[in-house]
Amino acid sequence: MTSDLYIVAVLGLDAPIDLQQARAGLEVTLVRHPRFCSIRAMDGPEPRWVRTTVNLDDHIVIPNLDPAAIVSNADKVLEDYVASLSTLPMDQSRQLWELHVLDFPTSEAASAAVFRINHALGDGTSLISLLLACTRSAADPKALPAMPSATPPPAQRRRKGRPVYGASPRPAWSAGGALALAAWVTSCVLLAWHTLVDVVRFVALAMNLVRDPRTVFTGVKGVEFRRKRFVSRGLSLADVKLVKNALGCTVNDVLVGVTSAALSRYYFQKPSEYSVLTGSHATKKSVFLTSLLMVNVRSTPGIQELAQMMESSKHNDVKWGNQVGQIILPFHIALHDDPLEYVRKAKKIVDRKKHSFEVMFTYGIGKTATELFGAKVSGAIFHRMISNTTMPFSNMIGPVEQVEFYGHRVVYIAPSVYGHPSALTILWQSYADTIRVVLAVDDAQFPDCRQLLDDFTESLKLISDAASAKQ
Repeated sequence: MTSDLYIVAVLGLDAPIDLQQARAGLEVTLVRHPRFCSIRAMDGPEPRWVRTTVNLDDHIVIPNLDPAAIVSNADKVLEDYVASLSTLPMDQSRQLWELHVLDFPTSEAASAAVFRINHALGDGTSLISLLLACTRSAADPKALPAMPSATPPPAQRRRKGRPVYGASPRPAWSAGGALALAAWVTSCVLLAWHTLVDVVRFVALAMNLVRDPRTVFTGVKGVEFRRKRFVSRGLSLADVKLVKNALGCTVNDVLVGVTSAALSRYYFQKPSEYSVLTGSHATKKSVFLTSLLMVNVRSTPGIQELAQMMESSKHNDVKWGNQVGQIILPFHIALHDDPLEYVRKAKKIVDRKKHSFEVMFTYGIGKTATELFGAKVSGAIFHRMISNTTMPFSNMIGPVEQVEFYGHRVVYIAPSVYGHPSALTILWQSYADTIRVVLAVDDAQFPDCRQLLDDFTESLKLISDAASAKQ
């Protein structure tokens, strides 16, 4: 038995929520999206979507919270309320989304809007893009938010709108003759070998033949049904870019490196039975843990497309749904004297993963399993993959400027997910000049989850300080 997956996105706002204005905004945007005005019918061998009328009163939730608790510790009230959503079922007879209005100030914002969305409505990338299509630029309320124009790395190019990682294009003879051709052939052979190794690893995980070692991050059986706590912290995007420029890598390389450093700090501070005896002392070994990284394999509907679709009531799915492949991304858990070593190792791992068609094969395996055996079988494969790795990991790109959500300026964006068999999920979300790390943790297993947040803060500081000294 597996649980449904849900996306939870917290938007911190800079003013009390004008409920009438928010309702009017939902009616002309989100409610017009085909999936957000449909219910999931379960009367056949496979679920199907049936268009129905949306009653906003069924989807806007205004909880009755204790005023004294809010005055005493508003941050805890917000955090506890969002955590409680992970234990509450969603009414399957209605459209599978909710907006929870928490209209009280916290240390970071004047109010909060919390979306809870069933993952059946779409993959995380598309759903976050859809929410951003409901926002407007704070500088120009008529304009959609400005998104970064990412330049793909040399090893990445597009075929039919899908991101493909692999070998460089075949060189012309004039580019170096036989030597250049030999280099190209070698690159293709390595591409094939890396892909084979990655796919075999994926199949082995899906068949329960291999799994990550048990550590302090490993969840217990049935963890997908346990209460989750969502905590987050905003960090400086400028510090991340400083490291990126100093080491000549990407922002994603830096985030993977910071994550490895933070997990290492937390891991080596914890007592554990998974230790080896060295003389009279018990010490932990360095270890490679793996994460399941979700990668979009189709041309994601742009924010412009999504906004036009909703506002003009064009009920086309624009390739909507869950169209993602997976990458098994290792994380090196160890102690390094040089903080920059975490980023160097991360870059090496990520570069190796770029030279593989792993994501296309894993997407194909999932799609074929769904078409031949149904969603339950493909869901079981995904469940095994998550169970046999340590954690899901993701990096979401957000607007490069301040935006407004139905007239309310957004202070922060903190999305996450629950319902999968992991005790720890890590997601990075950029917004304007901030990069936010969002943790979804098993509430019972990580009572010190703020210590883990502190480890992320300290790790980025140490790495950025070392990068500054290097320049």
